[in-house]
Amino acid sequence: MICISILAGCAEFRTVTEQDWPSESAGLTPELALLYREVAISSSALHSLDGYADIWIKTPRRQERVYSNIQLKRSEDMRIIISAGILGWPVADMLFRTDSLFVHDMLNNRLLVGRNTPDNMEKILGMRSGYEFLSDALFGVVRLQEPLRAIESVKTGAGKVSYTIRTASGKQEVLVDPLTKTIEALQVYDRSERLVIEMHFRKFMTSRVAGASVTLPKEIELALYDQRLEGNGAHEMVIVYDERQLNPEGFTIRYRVPEKTRVVNLDRVGILPWM
Repeated sequence: MICISILAGCAEFRTVTEQDWPSESAGLTPELALLYREVAISSSALHSLDGYADIWIKTPRRQERVYSNIQLKRSEDMRIIISAGILGWPVADMLFRTDSLFVHDMLNNRLLVGRNTPDNMEKILGMRSGYEFLSDALFGVVRLQEPLRAIESVKTGAGKVSYTIRTASGKQEVLVDPLTKTIEALQVYDRSERLVIEMHFRKFMTSRVAGASVTLPKEIELALYDQRLEGNGAHEMVIVYDERQLNPEGFTIRYRVPEKTRVVNLDRVGILPWM
């Protein structure tokens, strides 16, 4: 990725861990249908975030750990400022819009610009992901937009519930804790039933947002699998928040395009060397 390794040796490198799933088939009872509806609307009050997090990224070619200030507005802009060293000097400033992206690589005095596409996202972060999905992943939420009739099966076990849901692009499986009404994991499959995305949410914390209680994970694990690459092309990201504000009052994302920098058009380059 564009960022340099920082804090090397200060902590063990974090990777995506295994997740247990229920195995006992169950019917879609009225109680489990209500649980699905409640979980689907639980994150609707969230619209912005300003926080600080450690991020570990692992690709088939390399692995990095960075410290980041994450600012985002759901369905709008997202900014990630990467810092390095004991003094926390900024080394990269990234702005992601729904249709474009700008990355100021301060170490090499260059500005990377291009469309906001999964290809360009992979060139920057090592994660081939759509923008809306990545934004929700950094928030620690999952959008459940499919109606009840899309649920193909339900399983229970060890105090958890999982729903298998048919989608336009394949299917997804969602793991829910019925006591806290939180989503603990998500698996996304393509039309050939190949696993393409996996997410885990851990260490939940509850906050008051817009007069309601909202529970979000402090730790987020994300794995993307690319069938085109050797070894299934697993790309992993682990996000651990140190602190964050939800829906901060008067929050805006300000990004200044740097002057006198070498401009690189991401749409015209292949996978960049750091990947």
